[in-house]
Amino acid sequence: MKVAIALFALVAVAVAAPQSNLDKDAQVLKYENDNIGVEGFNWAVETSNGISQQEQGQLINAGSENEAIAVRGSFRYTAADGQVYEVTYVADENGFQPQGAHLPVAPQ
Repeated sequence: MKVAIALFALVAVAVAAPQSNLDKDAQVLKYENDNIGVEGFNWAVETSNGISQQEQGQLINAGSENEAIAVRGSFRYTAADGQVYEVTYVADENGFQPQGAHLPVAPQ
């Protein structure tokens, strides 16, 4: 009986999830990709359903023990409730550091 209830709940959640034909039929409007090899990269994409992403990466501390790629980027999309969310981020020797108006900020 517990399995049947759990299965029913799972199906109910799946059926209630918002469906979007907008995402299914999205077209790529812009695609740029500049891979400059070991030195870094730069790419961007934008789709007809309002999703956009861009990212740049570059080699830092070249030739040292701490050689790494530092990345900066952002992504933006419209949620099912119509609100536009945007996240900008840096990923480097200090870890992944996202920022967005909807994200909580750690106390200082």
